[in-house]
Amino acid sequence: MKRFEGRVALITAAAAGLGEAGARRIASEGGRVTIWDRDAQALEAARRKAADDGLELETDTIDMLDRDAIEAGVARLTEREGKVDILVNNVGGSLHVPFRFLEQTDEDWRKVLDINIMPSVWTARAVIPGMRKAGYGRIVNMGSKAGRYGSLFAGTPYSAARGAIQSFTIQLAQEFGPDGITCNAVCPGAIITERVDRLLNERHTPEERQRIVNSIPVRRQGRVEDVAAAVAYLASEEAGFVTGATLDVNGGQAMAL
Repeated sequence: MKRFEGRVALITAAAAGLGEAGARRIASEGGRVTIWDRDAQALEAARRKAADDGLELETDTIDMLDRDAIEAGVARLTEREGKVDILVNNVGGSLHVPFRFLEQTDEDWRKVLDINIMPSVWTARAVIPGMRKAGYGRIVNMGSKAGRYGSLFAGTPYSAARGAIQSFTIQLAQEFGPDGITCNAVCPGAIITERVDRLLNERHTPEERQRIVNSIPVRRQGRVEDVAAAVAYLASEEAGFVTGATLDVNGGQAMAL
């Protein structure tokens, strides 16, 4: 399929993991994809790996905690490509703060809330004016199972921050739907990236990890490709009547009506 021919996509925090997988999926379907990350070496490694597979990814080194850098990055992208059709807000993380609520400090909360909320706000604010002018846009925010159902390992600040992103998604969907812009959230469960695997090993025994797998109806943990497929659908034209939605990608570990 070439669902994204002629479309320009920006994916944040995409040098590895979920972001990289989403970028590769959209590029494989014809999209012109730019990925951001603060790690220049990781970005170059992602670009080279994609090139080895016949995919083209543009890169820009951006500190996602710097609002001015985000605005400048969007300006550079718009100047080069002429537009931004798709934004995937992937930046965020639990930052390995203590899991137990009473062990967390105000600084732990500040760090986690800052990285999980404001970069997505700033990036959306920078791209939406161009999308409104074009009468078309797709925004996909990366939420989390933690933000909907709590977490077994990520802790309260992360759950609260990801819940905020899901509410942010609904509000953007309501406000900008009349402008041809959809906004949806993808909420992964425990997708096995290097970071998540390391965190699970730190906080669970092998027996506890197996019990978690046994609690998932499909009896496996998720892969980055599972999330990339969901992102690609919501970023496509065929999802034009889907907005304000939260798509759980957790193998059925948590379900809601």
